[in-house]
Amino acid sequence: MTATKRKIAIAGVLVVAATLISLYFYFAQSDAPLVQVETIELRDLVATVSASGKIQPKRLVNISADTMGRVTELAVEEGQGVKVGQFLLAIDPEAAESAVQRGEAGLGAAREALNTAGVEVETARANLELVLLNQERTQELYKDALVSKEALDRAESEVKVRRSQLAARETEVRTQEQRLEQEIANVRSARHGLSKVTIVSPMAGVITRLTIEEGETVLVGTMNNPGTVLMTVADLSVIQAELEVDETDVVDVRLGQPAVVSIDAFPDQQFRGRLTKIGSSATQPGANGASGSGDRQATSFEAEVTLEVEVPGVRPGFSCTADITTATRDQAIAVPIQALTVREAELGAEGHIVRDGNEGEDREELEGVFVCRDAEAVFTPVEVGIAGERYFEVLSGLEAGDQVITGPYASVRELQDGDSVQLESPDED
Repeated sequence: MTATKRKIAIAGVLVVAATLISLYFYFAQSDAPLVQVETIELRDLVATVSASGKIQPKRLVNISADTMGRVTELAVEEGQGVKVGQFLLAIDPEAAESAVQRGEAGLGAAREALNTAGVEVETARANLELVLLNQERTQELYKDALVSKEALDRAESEVKVRRSQLAARETEVRTQEQRLEQEIANVRSARHGLSKVTIVSPMAGVITRLTIEEGETVLVGTMNNPGTVLMTVADLSVIQAELEVDETDVVDVRLGQPAVVSIDAFPDQQFRGRLTKIGSSATQPGANGASGSGDRQATSFEAEVTLEVEVPGVRPGFSCTADITTATRDQAIAVPIQALTVREAELGAEGHIVRDGNEGEDREELEGVFVCRDAEAVFTPVEVGIAGERYFEVLSGLEAGDQVITGPYASVRELQDGDSVQLESPDED
């Protein structure tokens, strides 16, 4: 073979080899999945706990009747504002007035009986003094032998009788004094009952509920019967959001944390407030906290957020949602939530992944992300802190400028450490 032909053959072999190598890398690269990446940046993060509940006034009073009877006058309507001491309604006073009259009659009789007992005491005392004088005279006469021993005994016996009569009259006075006190208490109780037929507002506020009409009869509460709630007066100047916080979130909330409350009735407004109460006992829906199917129901804790502003037009019972700020981080290294995944790996002595480790007992599940380096997906364990709305705080494992793989979800789920990847163009879907 001539030198020229040899050169031509070598050139042809080189061209074929270059073509094969190009085709190999082309097909190898085409097998690599398309992935989306995001560059790690410093971000301000806010961790929040969301909870739903109802709007309630901080101060609310349910007004019930202390006496039974028919409502003879109703002076307010639902939604009406009232002042402290303002007249609300009146209950038929006939029974209460009769009780007062009976009590006053009994009081008068007790006073007369006490006066009579007092007169009888004075009479008994005068009689005693008289027989004592008679006893002294009889004793003197007996010394002079002018009267018999029988007369002296009779005089002394009369003194004993009069002393007993005086003691009895004094006991009767004390009895009548106690009766008088009892009748005074009965009259006071009757007059108090009479005052209860007129009901006034105990506080300034708004009538948020009215359950009675003029002419209806109200019932008094007993042990087994709560009685009739006539109306509800609420102070709407201070509003609270009564929330149910999930047990997994309640450990992060603290008194005084700021919150933003959204009320369903005012969809375009948000109201700022602060957490003012955290329940210590769990509340569970259903009987004994269990559902009929036996499934475990979610456990929640009651919490209250007090709004810092008045809410015109608000009504108790409005549905609301509160976002409670539990932590903030300024300029923290943040990773997108969708980039986090879990893989099995072996850690070395310094906490780094052993890339050439064998499958075995030393491997453990680690939380981390895939960092894109030289068209390879490198699994990197990370330690995360607080969770924002879309990003996690990274405490260790990443630095600003790293490119982490964020999607597609199916690709991230299937990726393994060291897999080749192709970056998806910004205009590609």
